[in-house]
Amino acid sequence: MIGAQAPTGQDYNQETIDERLARQKAIDEWLPITGSRNAKWWYSAFHNVTAMVGAGVLGLPYAMAQLGWGPGVAILVLSWIITLYTLWQMVEMHEMVPGKRFDRYHELGQYAFGEKLGLYIVVPQQLVVEVAVCIVYMVTGGKSLKKFHDTVCSSCKDIKLTYFIMIFASVHFVLSHLPNFNSISGVSLAAAVMSLSYSTIAWGASVHKGVQPDVQYSYRAESTTGKVFNFFSALGDVAFAFAGHNVVLEIQATIPSTPEKPSKGPMWRGVIVAYIVVALCYFPVALIGYWMYGNSVEDNILISLEKPVWLIAMANMFVVIHVIGSYQV
Repeated sequence: MIGAQAPTGQDYNQETIDERLARQKAIDEWLPITGSRNAKWWYSAFHNVTAMVGAGVLGLPYAMAQLGWGPGVAILVLSWIITLYTLWQMVEMHEMVPGKRFDRYHELGQYAFGEKLGLYIVVPQQLVVEVAVCIVYMVTGGKSLKKFHDTVCSSCKDIKLTYFIMIFASVHFVLSHLPNFNSISGVSLAAAVMSLSYSTIAWGASVHKGVQPDVQYSYRAESTTGKVFNFFSALGDVAFAFAGHNVVLEIQATIPSTPEKPSKGPMWRGVIVAYIVVALCYFPVALIGYWMYGNSVEDNILISLEKPVWLIAMANMFVVIHVIGSYQV
């Protein structure tokens, strides 16, 4: 046709960009983390508490028994500071490229290391972490359910741990069908409240029970090799207790963002509140638990408490509710 112009390379490039943006928009609307970007800053707070505070907090007195007072307190404080700083870095990196949000870890990895290498570096590590955490939560939830059953009904027939794990899993079969991240905000809030509750029960009941008559603060192991191995094992326990960064980008992805009001503002406000709650959970349990029981504390402080029965049963049910929320997040 006279006067018609052939499409230029710029037109083709624009068309390609539009197609890519449309494809990305379709994916974002489908994914549960970006399907509804209307979360408030307090969503960030209790999602982070739920992701961070786990049943690992109940093992902190045992870790203290392996570390001793000086190294134990120093490592707890350093872990709190370092993980808060690294979480701040993740919050800042979420929108470090104008017009782009890194909603998932592999996207950030691809930006840093390249399309293919980023996937090879990030995805295997992420899968190992996620699968391992899910296994731990399944077992922890099942164990806590069994402990609740055995405490409430000590004369009942013994039921295998496997069945309690299956009961725990059946709850997630239902919850996993919820459409997006924001739809589990109620579950996450309940989990965050439960984490604060059972932590308070753990250190409060320890204070009520008082310092044990034969308490000792020396290392459990007698040999140097044993002390070294126990020390590194305790470091792993503390690291596991502070693990919660694996869903930071996904949590921030649910918060709305504009150039005038980027998502890092409300996200960081929620993180600060979350880390105050983390401190209120971790430090009293670790320090008071070790102070009361010394090196004889069990790897789960609720086991060391034993009585009152109703309080221990309630604490274990709180753990179950919390782990349900943590698993979903």
